[in-house]
Amino acid sequence: MILALKEVLSNPVFGITLTLVAYIIGMKVRRRLKTNIANPLLIASVLIIALLVVGKIPFDTYNQGGRFITFLLGPATVALAVPLYRNIELVKKNMSAIISAISCGSVVGVLSASLIALVLGGDKTIAFSVAPKSVTSPIAIEISRILGGIPSVTGAVVAVTGITGAMIGPEVLKLFGIRHPIAVGTALGTASHGMGTSRAVTEGPVQGAMSGLSIGVAGVITSIIAPLLLKLIT
Repeated sequence: MILALKEVLSNPVFGITLTLVAYIIGMKVRRRLKTNIANPLLIASVLIIALLVVGKIPFDTYNQGGRFITFLLGPATVALAVPLYRNIELVKKNMSAIISAISCGSVVGVLSASLIALVLGGDKTIAFSVAPKSVTSPIAIEISRILGGIPSVTGAVVAVTGITGAMIGPEVLKLFGIRHPIAVGTALGTASHGMGTSRAVTEGPVQGAMSGLSIGVAGVITSIIAPLLLKLIT
């Protein structure tokens, strides 16, 4: 019985199935509660972590299948080019404003995260780890590794940042009177990468296009400015 259970858990199908079931549950909860606070990604993450902890299942065992889901993030991100292509003329007309906004957002994201970490008593390693919190995971982890940060910490901070942006990003923007589709999309993509973009897409096609563009541009800008800015403050 125990041997059979170990074989089931070590099979990649286990990780894939668990991930899909947890996300489906998250979607059902979201539809039932009808609020963006009940984010499916957050609910799925909590369910998976709880099951792994209670069942004393090693993360590496789960990740035998979970890594296939992670691999699909690449093709999924490429799909964001579709709304961008449909709104390419709008992007061209507002290119200078969009690039300026993404650049400012990237600088503020790096500085705010690292300075808060230092003020709260964290060392340079922690500051380096949280600095790239607003860019997509593969880029953020590589930046963290180059700077001398802790990739696992970076991954966790990136996930929390993205989920938070997806949950309350548009509401926070409305609270400050920011309602223009280009501004909303640019802000969500720059601050909350792919997860924020998933929310931007639901807000409208323009928001989704601008957010998708912001993911890539913010990743490039952050990879360039993060080492320079961190040298100035550490």
